[in-house]
Amino acid sequence: MHDEQPSDRRAWVVLGGVHLLNRTAPRQPDEPIVLVRVPPQEVCQPATTVIVRWNGLGPCLAEALHPGGTRLGAASIDGGELFPDAIAGPALRGLVGAEAGPGLVPLCYLAEHPGGGYHAYAQIRFYPEDACFVRTTRDPVGCGPVEELRWLDPVLMAHAESSMLLNNHLRYFRKHFKGTELEFKYTLDPAPDIWAASMELLKALREGELDGCRPEYREEFQIHHTENHLFDVTGPEPQIGYASFIPTVTAGHVLKRKWFTEDTFARREELTTGLNITPDRFGAHLREDLHLEVRAMPPFQRVRYDIQCESMRTGHVYGIFLDRCALLAAPEVVLSQCELEYLRSRSILDHGPDGALSEMERIDGWLREYLSARGWATEHTFYSKRSFLRDAVALRRDLAPS
Repeated sequence: MHDEQPSDRRAWVVLGGVHLLNRTAPRQPDEPIVLVRVPPQEVCQPATTVIVRWNGLGPCLAEALHPGGTRLGAASIDGGELFPDAIAGPALRGLVGAEAGPGLVPLCYLAEHPGGGYHAYAQIRFYPEDACFVRTTRDPVGCGPVEELRWLDPVLMAHAESSMLLNNHLRYFRKHFKGTELEFKYTLDPAPDIWAASMELLKALREGELDGCRPEYREEFQIHHTENHLFDVTGPEPQIGYASFIPTVTAGHVLKRKWFTEDTFARREELTTGLNITPDRFGAHLREDLHLEVRAMPPFQRVRYDIQCESMRTGHVYGIFLDRCALLAAPEVVLSQCELEYLRSRSILDHGPDGALSEMERIDGWLREYLSARGWATEHTFYSKRSFLRDAVALRRDLAPS
């Protein structure tokens, strides 16, 4: 299925009182609805997520209407002047009046459907710089001229039906494959400067080099710098995998457990936080408290830069991580990898887990080409930190902890 060309369609940001989203007050027959005509903002069609950046809109025709379709007025307003400080600007207040102005917010992004009707994307995040919208209509609604507002009731109804997800911060995320890590790895050889490599990769995503994807809205990049004290779990058989203690920045440790016998794409994963255990007790905790058979591996420092990649088509979010692991006792022993991992899905209309996997394969294909073009990696692998440490100890027995 080919994407439709966004330039062939019309789009609007629809404004109204915030009570139309949170239902803190009843709708009034004379309250204004404002249609702000904007250039289509969807990265792809069909889309799940739409980001609108006010300063990028340019001059926009804003038309204020009563719900019955009566025109109150119109004005050309630059996108950057719509909501300075996330409050309706003077031009908008002039259209809707002093009483309605303070409660005016973006209700939804409305996209014209080529076959008739409109798709609505509910506003879930709203700032002076931008806003994020997620699609709530599976099929187009409200056929007819946009000014007749036939789409308004079904759009508000769709919002009300999902209000506990849409009106609460980050509740619109769902996570498929809970308790399972899904991950492709790429061993970087020769290893680049992972900071520079991360910045260039992030730039490529911003510029749309990965079709239909962009850096995740307001969560595009993270930095992690940790020590890891990893134990190879060799038994009992159902518990085989590894256990890694990671110090927190305040106090205590996080215990990361992974269950697998061979390096593979899908691994069961579990995090236990707030463990008040000193390093000299790591092994005893695993053996005595968790009844595991373990072998201590060389502790290492991990520097990791996380790029969060969101599919605007489906709402699935993937992490593209570049990291460098160096043994504390032998800093010259290094593993540098890129990792592609499914993280979560931003959606109201569930696309299901199968779509997340097929899209991950598509991103894997693009990422392999990107890394190969730079001479860093040509294929994905499942080479784990446990395997790296096992191999390091096999080559240098002096690295094995006593």
